[in-house]
Amino acid sequence: MDFDLVPPTGVGPLRIGMTRHAADAALDSLRDLFAISESDRPGQHIFRPSGLMISIHCVRDMLEATELGRPSSQTDRVLFQGVDVFALPAREVVRRVGEFTSIEEDPDDDASFVAPGLLLSFWRPFAADDEPEEEQGYYFSSVLLARPGYYDTPAQAAERLQQRS
Repeated sequence: MDFDLVPPTGVGPLRIGMTRHAADAALDSLRDLFAISESDRPGQHIFRPSGLMISIHCVRDMLEATELGRPSSQTDRVLFQGVDVFALPAREVVRRVGEFTSIEEDPDDDASFVAPGLLLSFWRPFAADDEPEEEQGYYFSSVLLARPGYYDTPAQAAERLQQRS
């Protein structure tokens, strides 16, 4: 199954801003009823047979972010504008996402990247850009799609609120 990241709207039936109840139901709809994982936590995350993890993050009864973890097989793909974010090397994902929007290396973690204009962030535990055998560092391990302002510092949040007034 393909999961298209559509920032800031969502992915699949998971829509940023939906109620927790609706998010729980949407997450549950993505489970494979013939291969339910013992690791599933309703209202938190599911694991599909491919190993793809789908997690929801709700605050104040609202879906704020969805995170997807790299599958172990290609039966599930996570795409952004046709870019398979888990099948391509991390540096190639950064290059190709950079064709659509600005993407920046996290100043605190050189293995992570954020596309602030899209509210997408890409993570891997460490960078191993020249070592394809080192999968955890060569490919991204997770991608997060979030609501506008998700990464704001308190000062940025206050500024955002002031701009709305």
